[in-house]
Amino acid sequence: MRLSQDQVNAIRHTAQAVLGDSARVIVFGSMAQDDRRGGDIDLFFETDQSLENRAKVLCKLSGSLTLALGDRKIDVILKDANTPPARIFDIARRTGVPL
Repeated sequence: MRLSQDQVNAIRHTAQAVLGDSARVIVFGSMAQDDRRGGDIDLFFETDQSLENRAKVLCKLSGSLTLALGDRKIDVILKDANTPPARIFDIARRTGVPL
């Protein structure tokens, strides 16, 4: 994984602050692979909660991550208890690195 410990800590802190202590985060894509270079940060956030407004939570996650990690490309995927299954969730779980 090509994230520094400071970046990992910032991502974990953001997940807990926005989604609570039970939130799970996986980094996937090129940042999960040590032999790759460049690329954006692809993050999969998962919670067992039912979120009233997923769009609002996604915006809050994205904004908080930008403040914590700086102005760089960050892709955020969010799955709550009501989100239907999607292939991207399976890909993130299978190929990613839990934080």
